[in-house]
Amino acid sequence: MPFRIRPDADFTKSFREAAAGELQAARDVIEQRPEGTHQAIHAFRKNLKKVRSLYRLVAADARKFQKQENARLREMARSLSAIRDAEALIETVRYLKSHAPDPEEASSLDRIAAILETRRNWMTEAEAGIEAKLRETSEALKHALWALDDISFPSSPSKAAKLVANGWKRTAAKAHEALDACHGEASDNAFHELRKRTQDYRAHHGLLSPLWPSAMKAKRAAAKELVDRLGHVHDLSVLSDLVEAEPQLFTRSDDLAHLLDAIIRRQQEDRRLALAQAEEIFADSPDEEARRVGLLWSSLRK
Repeated sequence: MPFRIRPDADFTKSFREAAAGELQAARDVIEQRPEGTHQAIHAFRKNLKKVRSLYRLVAADARKFQKQENARLREMARSLSAIRDAEALIETVRYLKSHAPDPEEASSLDRIAAILETRRNWMTEAEAGIEAKLRETSEALKHALWALDDISFPSSPSKAAKLVANGWKRTAAKAHEALDACHGEASDNAFHELRKRTQDYRAHHGLLSPLWPSAMKAKRAAAKELVDRLGHVHDLSVLSDLVEAEPQLFTRSDDLAHLLDAIIRRQQEDRRLALAQAEEIFADSPDEEARRVGLLWSSLRK
């Protein structure tokens, strides 16, 4: 089922269907794991991010529901995060290798990746009760699906237009605030916050794509590129933290030196490129974007 909300449909029905489609997909992949546990957890987390973005769109009109369900979904994701995070570190080293300036650094990064693969495999074997956690997650997803029966919105088209426009404005405004915090001597957390807000912004372009399919598709693609780049920025920070927390993993000093050089070089470049992308994506004011979304919603209801 497409992750969409259409202005020509009942808002409550469309909202429930969009959320249920992602929640059921998350439950299916956790239970069936067609590509293995690591990929199942990755897919499950992506489904949950989309649902949480949907719930943020209506947060002002469904405060209790949004707070309750956001907490439920956040806790689910956290309970399965360790193994996925270990996998992400391996992918990050491979990303660094793709930008290696010479064969010597590339070879060092290959050895680092092998170390992290061993670490990931050890963590998977040592993870106590992973099957029990996956069963608990499936059960929690069932309750999240049931919770959709308790949420409803006014049926008035004008109220739906206002709800969507206001939700869009909040999302865009938070993204602008996050972008402002990334200038100057910005922290890793500032860039991570920009990533999360851009994820919401991207999700809302997908949700409301029927309003203006071509423009929404183009903006959503641009936002995805930014999310991916900011994801690299975050993962590089996590990798740097691991080096500091578990230095015993890296027994060859020359490999460690290459790794640290690669992290610093790539993170500086990705931050620079991300800021340039973000300035372009968030060039319009939140008020103007919200006004446009409200007008499009109302025009398609006629």
